[in-house]
Amino acid sequence: MISVDNLSLKFGKRTLFDEVNVKFTPGNCYGVIGANGAGKSTFLKILSGEIDSTSGQISITPGQRMAVLKQNHFEFDEVEVLKTVIMGHKKLYAIMEEKDAIYMKADFSEEDGIRASELEGEFAEMDGWNAESDAAALLSGLGISEELHYEQMKNLAGNQKVRVLLAQALFGNPDILILDEPTNDLDAETIKWLEDFLVNFKNLVIVVSHDRHFLDEVATHIVDIDFAKIRIYSGNYTFWYESSQLAAKQRSDQNKKVEEKRKELQEFIMRFSANVAKSKQRPRERRCSKN
Repeated sequence: MISVDNLSLKFGKRTLFDEVNVKFTPGNCYGVIGANGAGKSTFLKILSGEIDSTSGQISITPGQRMAVLKQNHFEFDEVEVLKTVIMGHKKLYAIMEEKDAIYMKADFSEEDGIRASELEGEFAEMDGWNAESDAAALLSGLGISEELHYEQMKNLAGNQKVRVLLAQALFGNPDILILDEPTNDLDAETIKWLEDFLVNFKNLVIVVSHDRHFLDEVATHIVDIDFAKIRIYSGNYTFWYESSQLAAKQRSDQNKKVEEKRKELQEFIMRFSANVAKSKQRPRERRCSKN
């Protein structure tokens, strides 16, 4: 779970967020929407710890692992594609690296053996033996063919790098998954694969997307960022849109009624004032006195 308490963010005189209080709970997919410049991507960066807010705090359930879709397409250029995906699970990848380094030692000591045994235990608990096959399955699902799995990232085209970084975020069943525009540069078939993946994903997802159809398929809630406030609504994008349109119509109708009543009152006051003015203008009857 992620809890956002009294969060505010200011850039000079501009207030991007003001006293935001929201909660994101496991098992739900939150689609983040808002006008350009409203702060959607910035909000995700605050949640992931990439940038700090001006005030307030973000609380994450202890022990939960967060995965974020990377936006720097050149960060892993010198790394093999398959390894890049596995690096999405930092702890697992660190264990793999340390374990391999120990086994490559020429002077393998008793202490090395004890440490290697400890690492093997952790590795097994984290389902490490299936890491490469799981990473390969994600890559294939996202349209990265098997012959590219052992290529360096720098040899891939831009749209292929996007898919590898998406596989990296999805890898290892993270407790919290944060995705900023994950459907960019994906074809219809791959988007459908991602929709199915997220629908079956059991943990917490927070995703920014301009793709309304995608949000209709995956979102259980809509997070609306507007006028420095953030509000969460149940349902997918269409449900939110139709509900907001209905609410806007009701407000408009109510405003019309208020305006009509105001005009009626104004007309009454004008008629009353006119009658008073006329009565003041009438000549008073003179009484005749008897001599």
